[in-house]
Amino acid sequence: MSQPPAPADFGPDSGTRMKGVTVVKPIVYGNVARYFGAKREEDGHTHQWTVYVKPYHNEDMSAYVKKVHFKLHESYANQNRVCLKPPYEITETGWGEFEIVIKIYFHDTNERPVTLYHELKLFLSGSDAQMGKRLLVTEWYEEIVFQDPTTYTHHLLTNTKPITSGVYTHETNFEEKKKKSLDSIMKAKATVRGQINELKDKLKLAKETIATFRAEMEKTKQIEELQSC
Repeated sequence: MSQPPAPADFGPDSGTRMKGVTVVKPIVYGNVARYFGAKREEDGHTHQWTVYVKPYHNEDMSAYVKKVHFKLHESYANQNRVCLKPPYEITETGWGEFEIVIKIYFHDTNERPVTLYHELKLFLSGSDAQMGKRLLVTEWYEEIVFQDPTTYTHHLLTNTKPITSGVYTHETNFEEKKKKSLDSIMKAKATVRGQINELKDKLKLAKETIATFRAEMEKTKQIEELQSC
């Protein structure tokens, strides 16, 4: 794997930020876990799991990522794990769930590292367990936004290469998930819009009723004034 060109290759202004420029890099992070079927005798562990960070699109993140640091639970002998090249993932075994801190460092030290927090999931839902499933997948879509990147970072971000080793897929169909989420949002908006219109109609009726009562009260007042004369 070739190293990215040094900042000096871009001249004295390589660290200058490109104002008004935004580059977005979508990523996926999460974990998969496989249940052993029973506790392991030697340590009581029940699952093997892998936590990871990977690109959403088929590209080699090492073009701009220097390393990914995973901080595990303190019960692990070495809780700090570092990946210097893809795949950015750590595989372990265990019996409990905990928060994993993921920190992504970039080749350009002018860009601040990005920190993610992932709650390791091991246990399937009751229905999944009843169906005999042993593999659990918990992953999330996120976007790393480079606002006003340096000239050097911009060069690295815009010169990535595709990953060519096999078919590139995700465990989660995020496009389908996105469509379902948008559908749910549109349905919710329609429901809220209907409720707003219903409340507007009720408010209009209430105003009309109040106006009618006021008119009747005014008539009654006028009649009483005439009768008192």
